[in-house]
Amino acid sequence: MSSTLRLDTLRMPVTAPGPDSPWPLLRGTDIHATVSGHDMDIDYGKVANLLPYHAQNGYAREPVIADLPVAVLENERLTATFLLTYGGRLWSLVDRRTGIELLHSPPVLQVANLALRNAWFAGGVEWNLGTTGHWALTCSPLHAGRVDGDGCPVLRMWEFERMRRMVVQLDAWLPPGSPVLFVRPRLHNPHDETVPVYWWSNVAVPETETTRVIAPAASAWHFGYEATLSKVAIPGPTDGYPARGRRSADYFYDIPENSAPWVAAVDHAGRGLVQASTPRLRGRKQFFWGRGRGGNRWQEWLGGQPYAEIQAGLARTQLEHLPLPAGQTWSWTEAYGPVAIDPVAAHGPWDQAVAAVDDAVISLDTLEKADAAAAGWSELAPVERLFAGSGWGALEVRSGGLPAAPGTPFAEDTLDEKQQPWLRLLDGQLPVSDPPAATVVGPQWTELLEKQHDWHSLLQLGLVRYAAGDLDGARHAWRESAAAAPNPWSLRNLALLAENADAAALLYTEAHDLLPGDWRLSNETLGALLAAGRAAHALALVDRLDSMQRGHGRIRLQECRAAIKTGALDRAGEILRGGLEISDLKEGEDSLGTLWTEFQAAAGTDEPLPARYDFRMHPEV
Repeated sequence: MSSTLRLDTLRMPVTAPGPDSPWPLLRGTDIHATVSGHDMDIDYGKVANLLPYHAQNGYAREPVIADLPVAVLENERLTATFLLTYGGRLWSLVDRRTGIELLHSPPVLQVANLALRNAWFAGGVEWNLGTTGHWALTCSPLHAGRVDGDGCPVLRMWEFERMRRMVVQLDAWLPPGSPVLFVRPRLHNPHDETVPVYWWSNVAVPETETTRVIAPAASAWHFGYEATLSKVAIPGPTDGYPARGRRSADYFYDIPENSAPWVAAVDHAGRGLVQASTPRLRGRKQFFWGRGRGGNRWQEWLGGQPYAEIQAGLARTQLEHLPLPAGQTWSWTEAYGPVAIDPVAAHGPWDQAVAAVDDAVISLDTLEKADAAAAGWSELAPVERLFAGSGWGALEVRSGGLPAAPGTPFAEDTLDEKQQPWLRLLDGQLPVSDPPAATVVGPQWTELLEKQHDWHSLLQLGLVRYAAGDLDGARHAWRESAAAAPNPWSLRNLALLAENADAAALLYTEAHDLLPGDWRLSNETLGALLAAGRAAHALALVDRLDSMQRGHGRIRLQECRAAIKTGALDRAGEILRGGLEISDLKEGEDSLGTLWTEFQAAAGTDEPLPARYDFRMHPEV
């Protein structure tokens, strides 16, 4: 059988991310924001905001059957399936000789709030570019095309990553007879300045009581969601078995520079998946949710099947970014495939397990030959377009912010309604629209927007300035926007820059009076009122909301908080005991547990935290 590439459809239950929020992300979402116990420069590369992106938080918990477009690579040994509308994720990798699925590939695509833009789902191999966290395009389509490789078809996927303003390119291929799938990411910095780069390939693998994660390391950096990073010996207390961990934890393996980087997960029989790469992708990691109540709840929340993650990154840890110099390109080749080692060795002493995998893993020489071959076609134009991603790359090329490249073409016909207002600005005038146009960033837009004077252009000018770190300039533009025409969009942004909680609450209230029907703005306004000590006003605002908003989990959470603070304990108890579900509960968020504790203290009772509210990733007390 020769190597083949085809398009197909995967039918499965899905909770889709829904339409983008109309509110730009003016705050970062890094759960590793404050970490002690290390000597790393974790401030380098951090982002204060996620502009130009907007949140993907318009989803519910109930899945519906959907047909997902996929690209499938296949040879005699493996079948690899990629989700084209979900970040190009490698969703399935099947060993054709045994019929075994090597990845955690759950039967439902269950979206939850774990990514930079909120929506994320467990399973497969996720590619992460940008900054610490699951990347902004994890629930967005990528462009895809076919490239003629060295004796086999190559699936090329690419997209313009708008925060770092770089093009990410992924070439995947399965040579005839190859026991591994090759994937070659390529990152090019087209700018005149150095760009902080973050990359992690995130591999979800099935977790059983006997699953063991193995990497060629004798120590690791441990992060246990307690804001502390510590160097520990490996194999450590879990001995590489994620099921033995009670609490959620990251282990960033300290792999020696003279060792070929790889990481594997094997079952009771010594069979499983191994991921290896050329040396540039140096970092390796294990993550597990833990078998405590909080970890079990998260596993249930994300689809119900236990899984662990083995990851590979450019830096030592996910707290770090590396400088990619101006005009330079970084690339490397990764390999994914089955591994089978003696089960006695697999579950014996750590050094013995490492040696067994090291003998079985693809050689560095083979990886480097594959990488060299891929370098020969990496800049060739696709011979066939398979799928269209967003129009943002085409807009960036049109505006002069990105040079055109034949290997990653952004076709003019991908420009859609999101880019149309900005095409109009290139022709001389940004149209006024309510809700506003989707956000853009980049120096080429600043000069154009500074020539406009309507409220919408001033709003957008403030966002471009804010993204560039010019907070005073952003504040000035938003004040001018609100003065030109009172609008909730500028008032909300000004509230986020307010000097104190009272000023923020006042600005949010003004914004909400102009747009009372948006649950996201209602949620932020209620939070601002509570932060300013105005719980009674918050409760009164809840009472004025329509029934759809009042039924949203976030609004009910704020209502319960306000009820506790005002002494309306019957009202709070009815919400809590009736079942409070927040569809976009954030990773690391303990709002439900905290709310339960606050209610118990106010009511003078001591009922234990119900399992359905226990999402704690930190030590359970």
